[in-house]
Amino acid sequence: MPGFLQRPAWMRPCRGCPMMEGMTLPPTEGGLDAFLNPETDYPANHFALQYVLNALADRPQPTLVEVGTGHATALEPLIRAGIEVSGFDIDPSVVPVARETMAALGRDPESVTVGDIEDPVSYATVLRDGPYDALLALGVLPNVANESRALRNMQALVRPGGEVFVEFRNVLFSLFTSNRHTRNFIVDELLADVSDDLRAAVSDVLESRVDMDRPPLPRAGASAWRFHNPFEVAERFASLGFVDVRPHFFHYHPAMPFLASEHPVSFRRESLRLENEASGWRGMFLCSAFLIHARRPLIAVGEASSSIPHGV
Repeated sequence: MPGFLQRPAWMRPCRGCPMMEGMTLPPTEGGLDAFLNPETDYPANHFALQYVLNALADRPQPTLVEVGTGHATALEPLIRAGIEVSGFDIDPSVVPVARETMAALGRDPESVTVGDIEDPVSYATVLRDGPYDALLALGVLPNVANESRALRNMQALVRPGGEVFVEFRNVLFSLFTSNRHTRNFIVDELLADVSDDLRAAVSDVLESRVDMDRPPLPRAGASAWRFHNPFEVAERFASLGFVDVRPHFFHYHPAMPFLASEHPVSFRRESLRLENEASGWRGMFLCSAFLIHARRPLIAVGEASSSIPHGV
């Protein structure tokens, strides 16, 4: 098959991988049945962490730093899996709660601190304890001012050969949502190079067929999350020197999001069933989020290296 017709490696089904065999991490209360309750928040991060744990399974006693710890809810299952964790968050109000979580788990509460991934000086104590085998960032990149700076600083936090797991919101999901995002993505991005008259005609058609009132617009003063194209993001990671770059899609939707309120039980059941499906391509359109899993390359013998973070 010609190369331009071949799917990239990350789109091919992963055979024999534990994450494709239904391995899951039970929630702390209620067992897996707790996930089926449509009145609870969807456990999207559960499936992201499931992937991270599988990816790190072959590393003996790995160390991990989380950027954007929040209340340290993501750190708890990692600790239970035997991973040595540290982290920081830009919001000073959440760090005391995260430290309480760490103390309750028998870990040093001071291993979580206040810090801004765009300013290495702010998380100097975390730098001091690194570099780390892995880095996790959930819900961070859609909110930073300078993505390239943040990614370079993340790269500096892991050792050569270390891995990063960074979450993004999936813009390709817009093709499935049948709402305002569908119109915006098709007209503003997919048809960006098409003449204005044709784009306007397409816009008119879409505005008459999709729900332009969904999702609700952000409240005044609230920043809207940015969405990312997994193909473009993978190229950006590669341009920054990462290797083995691949996306992992999660938070599946078995139907348009607005149908969740009309069919809550079946929508939740089928969402859970689809997580980790092995097609290699459905997640690009059915998932609202993806992780970029990439590795910092090993440094060749004799090659000079710098541990100075890219803060400017």
